[in-house]
Amino acid sequence: MTGKARIIFPTVMAFIMSFLMSGIVSALNIGFPPDFLHRWMAAWAAAFSIAVVATFVAQMPALYVTQRIVTWLDRNKRAKVTGQPP
Repeated sequence: MTGKARIIFPTVMAFIMSFLMSGIVSALNIGFPPDFLHRWMAAWAAAFSIAVVATFVAQMPALYVTQRIVTWLDRNKRAKVTGQPP
């Protein structure tokens, strides 16, 4: 990912994930009282602020781990096809 996408993509992911997770966790914790929407939006505002920072902090380590897993999977797939140990 390059350019503006390096900023926009993690921000959009943080928005979606924090929105969904805060709604689900709020519903599980408090049910659906009359002020549910207000409470959810308050929880989401806090969650989104944290999630944006977390995505930028975790982005490079997650990319590194992903690349290692894919390399390991590809090596094991090749070993099964060729019959050689990985």
